[in-house]
Amino acid sequence: MSKFLVFGHQNPDTDAIASSYGWAYLEREAWGRDAEAVALGTPNEETAFALDYFGVTAPRVVTSAKEEGVSQVILTDHNEFQQSISDICDVEVAAVIDHHRVANFETANPLYMRLEPVGSASSIVYRAAKEAGITLPKEVAGLLLSGLISDTLLLKSPTTHASDPQVAAELAEIAGVNLEEYGLALLKAGTNLSSKSADELIDIDAKTFGLNGNDVRVAQVNTVDIAEVLERQDEIEAAMFAAIAANGYSDFVLMVTDIVNSNSEILALGSNMDKVEAAFNFTLENNHAFLAGAVSRKKQVVPQLTESFGG
Repeated sequence: MSKFLVFGHQNPDTDAIASSYGWAYLEREAWGRDAEAVALGTPNEETAFALDYFGVTAPRVVTSAKEEGVSQVILTDHNEFQQSISDICDVEVAAVIDHHRVANFETANPLYMRLEPVGSASSIVYRAAKEAGITLPKEVAGLLLSGLISDTLLLKSPTTHASDPQVAAELAEIAGVNLEEYGLALLKAGTNLSSKSADELIDIDAKTFGLNGNDVRVAQVNTVDIAEVLERQDEIEAAMFAAIAANGYSDFVLMVTDIVNSNSEILALGSNMDKVEAAFNFTLENNHAFLAGAVSRKKQVVPQLTESFGG
């Protein structure tokens, strides 16, 4: 039996790590397959908090599937190839478990795809476990709960699906935690930005989207004080310009999200600022503008950019 590597996207967030860990567990326990959860980057501070809280060793970081000696992989929390492992085109994608748009995706063989417009990929993994009759251990449930909390900002994001509160309640019970108390502690663990360099800050949670021939980098950081982040604007912009030059991005959009008041500041650089302004119906002043009520990159930023860029 061949081995499967299961992983989320590059620059993994909590949902990417949790969903891959949970799906690999299902592959082994429900279907008897040899599956290992790995990561395409080092877990961020929020994810590290969840891993430590539930006593789980961080998945090892890999950069190439072929170098691992596998021919089949399973993707969670993403499907766009530019967000995946470096040699994704050289291996067979056996399954995709995701809650994002489908783009830049094509396979030679049929595959298992489970795509649902819910708050997190972790939500999908949990429902699949229930369908398979698998009772999750505390640590797996705890990580899946963490992925759901992270992606929905404790069920306050517009990405929260009607089914997610029940999923969160059930996972919290299995994990043995108070949903609100643990959720707040998890989110706060990810807001310590002062210790990070500008290069690290813009790469905490960043994805590249192909928009009508443009590679647009869209990053998000969570904070309790937007002004504190903007005090570092010069060095952040220098890091963004360097990333554009090094990777050929047409544009770099940084979403600085206030998790307490549920608003964001958009800091944007690149060659299509007219399209960025049109996407949100605002005017950038000194390269940034306030976006009231925006907390979700997936629902409140990427679709608007996609439409404005014409694809």
